[in-house]
Amino acid sequence: MPSRKKTSMFASSFCTCVCSFVLICVVLATPQWVSSQVRFSGAISNVTISLRYGLFSGTCEQFVEAGLQLGQTTFQVTDALGSGSSRNLNIATIVVLVLALLSSLLSSGFTCTNAVSNPYQTFLGPVGVYTWNSVCGVLILLAMILFPVNVEANRLSEDLARGGCSTPLQTRLGSKHSYGYSYWIMLLILFLNIASLTIIYFYDHARYSKKKEQERPIENAPKDVILF
Repeated sequence: MPSRKKTSMFASSFCTCVCSFVLICVVLATPQWVSSQVRFSGAISNVTISLRYGLFSGTCEQFVEAGLQLGQTTFQVTDALGSGSSRNLNIATIVVLVLALLSSLLSSGFTCTNAVSNPYQTFLGPVGVYTWNSVCGVLILLAMILFPVNVEANRLSEDLARGGCSTPLQTRLGSKHSYGYSYWIMLLILFLNIASLTIIYFYDHARYSKKKEQERPIENAPKDVILF
């Protein structure tokens, strides 16, 4: 059975991993990734398309220049994009997050195993926790980079406005974007991964120091112990 200290530290790391897993599920499920305002020149007057979407679905509202709202529609992101680099990068972001979800699940399993037992294999110990937490953190960071690149460089909002709204649109006049809580939650996931790594590092460092203390050469022992 593991010591009480090991159980408590790995249990704390397990809690951070489970929280990370839950938050990744929230990030994938919620459509509050970004809100965009895209202005187009319409056939009669300028039109502003207000978009709010995530990785799978979103909503679209149209406003003519006078402020009249033409209606709100719901669209599926993949269907609205059709084929192109915007669609491919959106799918890549989903795949990266799914892999991060699996990494977080594995990390939770490893920390739970170490909290209740002493696995003999090296990779099932702290090394495995380091590995899967690091993989999860890197994948989350990659998703945080891919999505803004898709929005800013590939003009994802413009493609969704053209494909997700029924009104014919002409020249794009300008756009502005603000990222929602679904996107910023990924920062919290990163912090949770760092916290889990830190907890295991302190446990591993303390265990290593204790092991070195027990392996001190006999010449470092007190003289009375040597005489005895």
